[in-house]
Amino acid sequence: MPKRLFLWSFARWDGSGAIMVRSRRPKFKRSPHRRKPRSRFADWWVIWRMPILLLIVMAVWWFGFRPEPAEQDWVSIDARFSLCGESTGDRTPGCVVDGDTVIIGYGESRRRIRLTGFDTPELDGACAAETDAAQQAKLYLHAWLNDAPFEWSGGTSPPRDQYGRELREVRRTTNGEAQEYLAETMIEAGLAADNSWGAWPTEWCP
Repeated sequence: MPKRLFLWSFARWDGSGAIMVRSRRPKFKRSPHRRKPRSRFADWWVIWRMPILLLIVMAVWWFGFRPEPAEQDWVSIDARFSLCGESTGDRTPGCVVDGDTVIIGYGESRRRIRLTGFDTPELDGACAAETDAAQQAKLYLHAWLNDAPFEWSGGTSPPRDQYGRELREVRRTTNGEAQEYLAETMIEAGLAADNSWGAWPTEWCP
């Protein structure tokens, strides 16, 4: 609908006795320019673009350019392990603390070793189910270590965690060629959880 224009008239004396009539058009305020509203996708992209780009860069680095750690020296272990805290009468060079930790040596030469690649439930778990699973993992590890000689990584200078424990990966060569990794065995048996990057945590309590 076209806008209507109203003329405003007023009169005044011009000094000679005549009346002059003049008309003016009303001044209308211009409405401000309305910007076209942005889409929801544009708002979403503005907020999340930096985190998404950062994740993409990290993924490209991890899978494409991350330097692979050099394989450490594997040390052959042919020793008997007992269960820590249980007296068997025979003194063994090592004992099993729980499903993923062992101790080697005595006195000043005593070393605590965290076996890597998996996590087992805690003996002092949050529920009875976790405690039972932790005990099963401990017994399974004890039997596996004593079944035959095995190897662990790290040589004489293995990396350590924040608690000072040696970090070592464990494997066993079977049939002269095939290699059985302890982490895979424990996970497949349902006694441990995968603790590699990106793995989901395992809930041991129902």
